[in-house]
Amino acid sequence: MQDILTMTLNPAVDMSTAVDHVAAGPKLRCDRPAVDPGGGGINVSRAIRTLGGQTRALVAVGGSTGKTLRHLLLDEGIAYLPFRAPGETRQSLAVTDRDSGAQYRFVLPGPDWSAADVERLLDMIPGIVPDGGFVVPSGSLPPGVPPDFIARLCALLSGRDVRVVADVSGTALEALVARPAPGLDTLRMDQHEAETLRGTPLPTRTDTAGFARALVGKGVARTVIVARGADGSVLATAATALHAAAADVPVQSRIGAGDSFVGAYTLALALGADPGTALQRGAAAASAAVMTGATDLCTRADAERLLTDCPLTVLG
Repeated sequence: MQDILTMTLNPAVDMSTAVDHVAAGPKLRCDRPAVDPGGGGINVSRAIRTLGGQTRALVAVGGSTGKTLRHLLLDEGIAYLPFRAPGETRQSLAVTDRDSGAQYRFVLPGPDWSAADVERLLDMIPGIVPDGGFVVPSGSLPPGVPPDFIARLCALLSGRDVRVVADVSGTALEALVARPAPGLDTLRMDQHEAETLRGTPLPTRTDTAGFARALVGKGVARTVIVARGADGSVLATAATALHAAAADVPVQSRIGAGDSFVGAYTLALALGADPGTALQRGAAAASAAVMTGATDLCTRADAERLLTDCPLTVLG
């Protein structure tokens, strides 16, 4: 297995709970919360560990919440590399309304970074990035980190035998599409993000594949993946476009489905799988993740069992 380094610049201590009914005004008596280490890259590392692989997780931590996060990572057996971030690591809260089954997610902003903080991180990266491995920056960027951070990361790794798999959002995603990063291996986004970038709906798999291939042709990444929710995921390269179906499973929580996908996809590539197999394993892990409650991710047993329910189709 090739080495995998995940990166989480805006982690969180995730709390999840449930209440009989969410309503404004009265005190809402909640269940005892579950507390987990959160943030895109951390969840990717958690998913990979669940699926039988190993990673190192670069995590920006700060303040007393950062200390709590470090203990949670140790409890989960995640090998992490701490980066001293400014301010206080953020928290997030997910509350499930038992009456309706609806889930309410409250996500707090991260601390503000300075230009000096960004430079300290970039100075650290060359010494910890694996040769012949993968780097997975995933999740939101904290305030103050420039939108072109992923492009700067790719430029820093130019000439190294490193594959970068990015799953970012907001202005960071927009920057990657507007000004492609040199050498980016894989870029993943969801359907809403793809339609926002395109400016028009992408109602069919073929439409999504055409958009993804256009990004590949523009040089945005060698591989572009678009998650179509319950309709599975589309992968495009210069040579082909593939679709992996999502399994028809009962949905408890959609939290962590994307991170489970990225974890399974990257692990498969690190073990030598072809892109189609990696896409299928990602789809199975994402399907497994929605079956679990709150902030739980996929289980290994479900991810393996659902593989046959996530068939591959060649789109072109």
